[in-house]
Amino acid sequence: MKPRMKIKIVIDLLMTVLLLLLMSCQITGQELHEWIGAGMIVLFLLHNILNIRWYGNLFKGKYTLLRVLQVLINISVLASMLCLGFSGIVLSRYVFAELPIGGPMATARTMHLAASYWGFVLMSIHLGFHWSMILGMFRRLRSEKKMSAVFVWLMRFAAICIAGYGAYCFYSAGIVSYMFLKQEFVFFDFEQSAVSVFAEYIAMMGLWVFISLYAIKGLMILTSKKERTEIEHEVG
Repeated sequence: MKPRMKIKIVIDLLMTVLLLLLMSCQITGQELHEWIGAGMIVLFLLHNILNIRWYGNLFKGKYTLLRVLQVLINISVLASMLCLGFSGIVLSRYVFAELPIGGPMATARTMHLAASYWGFVLMSIHLGFHWSMILGMFRRLRSEKKMSAVFVWLMRFAAICIAGYGAYCFYSAGIVSYMFLKQEFVFFDFEQSAVSVFAEYIAMMGLWVFISLYAIKGLMILTSKKERTEIEHEVG
């Protein structure tokens, strides 16, 4: 594996961990939340620099349905991160408090709330779009060339369980009401354990990874062999 690819994998892994920490504000507290957010901005910038050629290829090649969806997701992730970065700086009481950047606090708080949950969902979908590549790397790291059928079905069953629990958590936490600003304040359960909080967000992330992964598989079934090769190239 090339050094550049290793760096990209490490950055993406760190971003995934920081995303889960950012969503667990009741565990980290406000000051640590801001420092983690600052770290996320730095990693996001590095991620985009390392993938700068993707922007250069936007106006090249054929646009399949999957490529259109992928571009929409990526641009939406970028938009949510820009909103989070700006609103986070305006709301900052610790890390960016001395910067001469201001704005209406109520608007910034509303923007931060909606962008946080949209960003979480969109980044999880983005991860799902690349999950086949992640599984491919995992297979190459295994000493066995082919996984047993029992292991494959166990992993599928585990994925269904995680996605099911994630759907339950997503509904019970009222995430949709935050995304569409039907509820403008988040009510945290400060008595909930850190393990429980992280388990719920991991499951919710797993839900959107599961949905996007199998949406891609469905598109592959419905497309021709030539288009299927293009899809595999786009998501791999």
